[in-house]
Amino acid sequence: MSQEAPLPPAGGRVPEPEADSADLRGEIVRLREHNADLQERLHAHPAISLAQGVLMERYRLPAPEASFALLREASQRFNIKLHTLADAVVRTPHSPDGPARGADRPRTPPPPLPGLRTAGADRTHQGEVLSAALHRVLDITGAGMGNVQLSEGGRLRMVRHSGLEREFTSFFAFVDSPTTSCAQAAEDRRQVTVRDVATADVFDEDSRRVILRAGSRACHSVPLVNRAGVPIGMASSHHERPLPGFTRVQLDALEATGLMVGRWLSWHRRTVVLDALDHLHAAATSER
Repeated sequence: MSQEAPLPPAGGRVPEPEADSADLRGEIVRLREHNADLQERLHAHPAISLAQGVLMERYRLPAPEASFALLREASQRFNIKLHTLADAVVRTPHSPDGPARGADRPRTPPPPLPGLRTAGADRTHQGEVLSAALHRVLDITGAGMGNVQLSEGGRLRMVRHSGLEREFTSFFAFVDSPTTSCAQAAEDRRQVTVRDVATADVFDEDSRRVILRAGSRACHSVPLVNRAGVPIGMASSHHERPLPGFTRVQLDALEATGLMVGRWLSWHRRTVVLDALDHLHAAATSER
């Protein structure tokens, strides 16, 4: 007669199969986060390296470390993300008097932002304004998750997000593929609603899988446009359930938000960002 194995004592350790399952889930999460880190660094590094090269050639700087130090100091002084400043260095025409020629530029105050919760915040601070814009979009759409992207170097870079997991924010840190709703909204220059992520044709399978894992079954993208109607950013909401759509009142409020924030971004680029470039020019010239 075979002898039965004794039962584990009450309060003993978790049975081995469950422990193995928990370890496996933890390892999967760790690997996803590691992969997300690698993707984010892979996409971010070339733009900053390109700006370093431009500065080295322009100002005859001795090493990449010198150009990076100049970028970092100007970024911190003017509260501008390093990646945003690097993009401005590359795309802004240069002259011997400086790339931005601050003395020749008219000085205008930041445009008004009615409806955005920026009370007490610095209206010249991009991070504060974009956080308020995201909250406004989420309030209008009734969503608990969302993000804001800016157009840089021909692609969209995520700069603000709320309620989204790390895998999502790293996977979509940079978007240059047309197989997303935000890219479609930017290309078509209009709002785009995805009623059900699981069945929408706009996504490739990798993007769909990451969005669904984040708990999003529907999304809506709002272009942030300048006065010429060109999208220079995107605000998107993500919803836990499929969407029936939005009312005309909601769509009009979202469009007004996109116009308002887009015009503020245009002001920021032609004032604060150019001030940072002027400062960068003066600092680099003094080092020669």
